[in-house]
Amino acid sequence: MKIIHEKKKCIGCGLCVTLCPDYWQMGEDGKSQLSNSKKNNDGNYELEIAEAGCNQEAAEGCPVQCIHVV
Repeated sequence: MKIIHEKKKCIGCGLCVTLCPDYWQMGEDGKSQLSNSKKNNDGNYELEIAEAGCNQEAAEGCPVQCIHVV
């Protein structure tokens, strides 16, 4: 399972950081960042995880739907 963050779409509302602070933080650019993630060929950030946990809530709550748990 992995988390994919389309950072270009992020508006920096901070909901993901509030819901799931172990995985998300606010970056210096005012957008959220997925901790320990790597940039993929599409320009998005990915992180392999064992369980979705609070990331599922973050994905569902994101107002611009830029977080995906697949």
